Amino acid sequence: MDQRISLITLGVPDMAQAAAFYEALGWQRAESPDGVIAFDLISQTLGLYPLAALAEDIGLPVEELGTGAMTLSYNTRSAADVATLLAKAEAAGATILRPAGEVFWGGTIGYFRAPDGHIWEIAHNPFSPLSDDGAFRWNGYGTEAGG
Repeated sequence: MDQRISLITLGVPDMAQAAAFYEALGWQRAESPDGVIAFDLISQTLGLYPLAALAEDIGLPVEELGTGAMTLSYNTRSAADVATLLAKAEAAGATILRPAGEVFWGGTIGYFRAPDGHIWEIAHNPFSPLSDDGAFRWNGYGTEAGG
């Protein structure tokens, strides 16, 4: 696993209020599907996602996520890499919360809880290809939208 974080997803109770906050800071939204708000950062993306939907994706009750619910996401180059990295994390002491599987938006994801309690998403997004050095952008590298 390369030493990087691709996507920081914050589970928020009020998407409009959270988006307005980041926009007030001068951030501009990246194009994204309904239900997700994304802001491209330098080499990462900050994603806002409804708290209840995030809990459902992970497979935990929303109460267990607390008020600081978030996932640290690592994007892979292929869908097969998701299961490989989940197995590697489990071997290192992580608890698998959701095994690798396809999701509604066309990608592959899985979740694990690190021994320190932080939750990670391992994902392959076929619409967001990584740069040669592994950098992530919401709309990918090598495309008109992604640069």
